[in-house]
Amino acid sequence: MENTARRNIDFSTIIVRIIGYGFIGLFALCCLLPFVLIVSSSLSSEKAIMESGFALWPKEFSTFAYEIVFRNPKLVIGSYMVTMGITIVGTALGLFIVAMTGYALQRSDFLYRNKISFYIYFTTLFSGGLVPFYLLVTQYLDLKDNYLAVLLPGLLSPFLIIMMKAFTKSIPYEITESAKMDGAGDFTIFLRLILPMSTPALATIGLFIALGYWNEWYNSMLFLSPNMEYRPLQLFLYNVITSADFIRNSAAASNVAPQEIPLETMKMATAVVATGPVILFYPFIQKYFIQGITIGAVKG
Repeated sequence: MENTARRNIDFSTIIVRIIGYGFIGLFALCCLLPFVLIVSSSLSSEKAIMESGFALWPKEFSTFAYEIVFRNPKLVIGSYMVTMGITIVGTALGLFIVAMTGYALQRSDFLYRNKISFYIYFTTLFSGGLVPFYLLVTQYLDLKDNYLAVLLPGLLSPFLIIMMKAFTKSIPYEITESAKMDGAGDFTIFLRLILPMSTPALATIGLFIALGYWNEWYNSMLFLSPNMEYRPLQLFLYNVITSADFIRNSAAASNVAPQEIPLETMKMATAVVATGPVILFYPFIQKYFIQGITIGAVKG
């Protein structure tokens, strides 16, 4: 009787696992197909896309779009270096500042924590607008044509501060008290105890900050003039697409067939160029990212 019941349980478990794995596999496939479509379209000819539309496999294989994007390799590599530098420095500084701010705001012995928390939350509801922001950066801070104009605005995010505050609040306060009894200062406690215990939150917040810097182009467009030799990658690719679009719209006056300007395939090629490093980097922090996004979840 027990063997029969056990076989039934095992069989039902297998069925549930098959259904669950099948559903997850189908969902993963649906997430993968758009990227496959982008890669395939970037390797197709413009004529094939104009005539037959997008497909999961190139109908007419062509690397012409990549040849145009990498026509000036020096600019592409320079833009990559600028973006990587801003991303690495901004992520490191932003992580440190966000972590320190979130830790300080959850300390019950911090006198002005409620007022500062309200001030930070208030900025998520209201802002001064684009014109005051532009004047602040260009006139008061004098950061026109300076990479700091791209770096500084991304260092702090109210949402990330609130997330870090929620995570550090889950760390037992007795750890801080015991460290104080041993003579450790607040900064030593933060560096040697709080940061090592906040790895999941730091990985999640770091990913958000890094993606923000990697995909940033708007502030670059506002504060970095076209006469700069190297500008961030996203703005460089945006200018490539804009130039191709302008040329294509002027094709009639230039006696050039629209199919000779691979605008659609260039869009896909630039998407591959921009997202490639992020896709390679994500698997290394996936475990910590999944732990971090469950901050504040109900524990059973």
